[in-house]
Amino acid sequence: MSVEVNNESGYDVDEESLVRLANFLFESLFVHPEAELSIILVDTAAMEKLHVEWMDEPGPTDVLSFPMDELRPGTPGRVTPAGLLGDIVLCPEVAASQGAAAGHSTDDELLLLTTHGVLHLLGFDHAEPEEEKEMFGLQRQLLSDFLGGNAPRETRA
Repeated sequence: MSVEVNNESGYDVDEESLVRLANFLFESLFVHPEAELSIILVDTAAMEKLHVEWMDEPGPTDVLSFPMDELRPGTPGRVTPAGLLGDIVLCPEVAASQGAAAGHSTDDELLLLTTHGVLHLLGFDHAEPEEEKEMFGLQRQLLSDFLGGNAPRETRA
């Protein structure tokens, strides 16, 4: 599995934990071992620019996902094809604010957002109530399994 982290944010981030989490998610969701993922950490100005450009929404956001090969989760008997999963863009400054508001650390918030981003790259969405229930339930379960305890609760920017 190829997970590349590029920290352009100026924040000190536990990049190794993000890579370990991504690898755990790949294994848990039966993503091909040769799939590639890029995690980019940016400051609020860069995130705001991306948010406006790609989502047509003002202000910075916490996470954006840019799928490449439109891979979907595999099954125990059939992993996804090898390919480019895509890019996740995280904003540690927004994550710090959200984590503080929710009563958990910035690192925990970044783990939550990374899980959220990977699920988006694999085709999950939360536009409809049933989709949200499925995606957020899976997100909580995966993160709890990774942490070996309760996952931090979702926050909204």
